[in-house]
Amino acid sequence: MNKVIISLFAFLAGTSFALAGDAGCDAFKWPVTREQALFPAAPAAQSGAALTVGQAVDFSLAAVDTISFDVPPQRAPAAGTFGATASVTVPPEGELQFSLSDEAWIDVVQDGNAVKSAAFSGVKTCPGIRKSVRFKLSAGPATVQLSGAKKADLKVAVLTPE
Repeated sequence: MNKVIISLFAFLAGTSFALAGDAGCDAFKWPVTREQALFPAAPAAQSGAALTVGQAVDFSLAAVDTISFDVPPQRAPAAGTFGATASVTVPPEGELQFSLSDEAWIDVVQDGNAVKSAAFSGVKTCPGIRKSVRFKLSAGPATVQLSGAKKADLKVAVLTPE
């Protein structure tokens, strides 16, 4: 009987943790299920990579003081943090959503100017996804600047908003 009670308790505890994890991700202002599907298989990328809309990459970041940013990051990165740059071709619709696995700052630069984000959602209780930022951009090339990451790796998904 004790084994049955212990097994039942273990099952219920596991279910509670799973529900708590899902509830954490549900706290985002928009769904992050596509990122959850993309991040586990995200291919490795280095600073300077070309990003593709609808995909994710797993950046190996470099020391932020070794990165050449097109424009200074809007939030000055702390010493000892990491960063990267990447290019992306913005589709005709013009709006992109960038989701990051961990804390870092993201700037998108077009025509030599940092573009102000249109919307932001951040959640500390969603396993594997920390923030999602939307930008309204013009169709064509843009530069993505990542800075201030505390760890040397960061997954980034580039999607069109749902």
